[in-house]
Amino acid sequence: MEKKTFKHRIYFALSIFLLGFVLILAKALKLQVIDKEELISRSKSQFLRERKVYPKRGIIYDRNKNPLALNVQTYSIFTIPKNLKADKTSYRKLSKVVKRLTYNNILKKIKDRERYTWLARKISLTKAQAKGIKKIPGIYIETVPKRIYPNHELLSQTLGFVGIDNIGLSGLEYSFDKELKGEPRNIRYIKDAKGRAIKMESSKIEGPSSELVLTIDKDLQAISEKALRDAVVESGGKKGGVGVMDARTGEILAVANYPTYDPNSLKRAQKDFRKLSFVSDPFEPGSTFKVFTVASALENKIARIDTNYYCERGQLKVGDHVITEAESRKKYEWLSVEEIIMYSSNIGTTKMAFDLTYPRLNETLRDFGFGKKSGVQLPGESRGIYNENENVSPLTLSNISFGQGVAVTGVQMLSAYSALANGGYYLPPTIIKGANKNIKPKRIIEKSTADQITNILVRAVEDGTGSEAKIPYFKIAGKTSTAQKASESGGYKGYIPGFIGYPVNIKNPFVIFAYVDEPNEKRYYGNQIAAPIFRKIAEYMLYKTKEFDQMAIKKTKSSNDIDRVTFKQSSAKRFVSKALVPNFIGLDKKSSQKLATKMNIKVIPSGMGVVSSQSPEAGAAANESTEITLKFSPPEYE
Repeated sequence: MEKKTFKHRIYFALSIFLLGFVLILAKALKLQVIDKEELISRSKSQFLRERKVYPKRGIIYDRNKNPLALNVQTYSIFTIPKNLKADKTSYRKLSKVVKRLTYNNILKKIKDRERYTWLARKISLTKAQAKGIKKIPGIYIETVPKRIYPNHELLSQTLGFVGIDNIGLSGLEYSFDKELKGEPRNIRYIKDAKGRAIKMESSKIEGPSSELVLTIDKDLQAISEKALRDAVVESGGKKGGVGVMDARTGEILAVANYPTYDPNSLKRAQKDFRKLSFVSDPFEPGSTFKVFTVASALENKIARIDTNYYCERGQLKVGDHVITEAESRKKYEWLSVEEIIMYSSNIGTTKMAFDLTYPRLNETLRDFGFGKKSGVQLPGESRGIYNENENVSPLTLSNISFGQGVAVTGVQMLSAYSALANGGYYLPPTIIKGANKNIKPKRIIEKSTADQITNILVRAVEDGTGSEAKIPYFKIAGKTSTAQKASESGGYKGYIPGFIGYPVNIKNPFVIFAYVDEPNEKRYYGNQIAAPIFRKIAEYMLYKTKEFDQMAIKKTKSSNDIDRVTFKQSSAKRFVSKALVPNFIGLDKKSSQKLATKMNIKVIPSGMGVVSSQSPEAGAAANESTEITLKFSPPEYE
């Protein structure tokens, strides 16, 4: 009997629970399905507006904690026109408190509007004005931080800008938008029983925004921008670019393009001036690219500094085309590798590249960072234009060897030359302070190779094409270029003169690259236009870091900056005494015959291509009856 009673109680309790569940389910069905539209409509009638509110956007600083982008407090004013209906009293009161909001302008903004409408966004108000607006029925005010750039045009293309809602739209503001704006909280405006708007904030606490510290030096940036602007204006150029990099760390110390813009006045800015083309727009580098052909030849033991090439008196036929020197009036004959860079010989680098072959050159160029993005923390970076083939035609190889048929960005050139300035290590460029802290430098060439090229570049400035980059008491390594500019319609039109270089043997090595796009036709050489930009920036940096005093002291104790005798001996390596056999290795038939005629000796050729071996060897004793057997072999293309 007791067992039956217990079972009945269990069944009864279960029935109650089931009945309750069915009632709840029925109620949920009614709310979610049957009454759905009505409830949504009632909810909307109470809900006025919802928005996300972010904390103050993170400040952007230069390397010395000088602010480059910060916030000021402003106010935004809005209303709900349908709540005020025909009553225009509140609008009249608002126009009296804020004179810039005239009554007629307010009426234009609310015309044909019912839901919330902005009357003003991000305007400055006094405390009295803000307090007065809060007392006006139907008018609502919110505090809103506004992004400002205290240095106006300075670094503007790198910093970028934000939109009306403080969302990053360009530059670092875009790249680091999530970190700079932080996590938001939600704010809702709903109507109470009397129809009044009540501000409701979510319980979620907003996440703090992050600050951003750059590698940029504000003062150096200002000097660099001025030097660039002056050069572009004085030369009548269309635009230009400049960058400065710390060769030890990969940190970008300054970077700019001109013309530029003021991010505080976006409406006045031309769209093309907003981007940092130093990073985004590739161009043919011209002669500044030749050093990488030399670096590859030295690394692969294809040539030495004292190797000489016959430069065909200014014309070399490759396929159906004739390769000439940048200055057509130049009729170079024998030039050493050093002199090829000093005098910027296209034919010399072409012959070097033919000995080298494209697979080897390609490997070196890849190591220097060409053909791929550098990874700098800026939007819109280009990888450049680069030949991905395993091999190329002789004409294409010739063009690449002296900087045509390949396009690079300014930041790629800075990184590549930094590897020469720091002894052979490649470091990815960075504009964020500390980003490269845990990155191990990658050795891409031997220190001896980097040093040899540096010495050549010093000669290029002192005795070659870069004389306008000289700075008293310092050794400056650098290379000019006067690159032809690719035309949109095909072929070339105009020039992009450039200069890239670095002071030698200083405590804090840095590299500067400057160029001007399409200066006037009277003056368009890199030494005339771009080298002075380098000099102005480098002088400022050397004085600022007190390197000048240190180097001036060393200068008084040392002999000549360069052992010029060594260079002269190297340049004359093939022109040895007539009592000795000269070095024919690497010469073609025409060049070897000219050398033999000059030395008044007889040669017996065998095969085709360039000299791969000779007998007797270079340096052996020779007389008038000596005959030299030369074996020619074609350059190998893997």
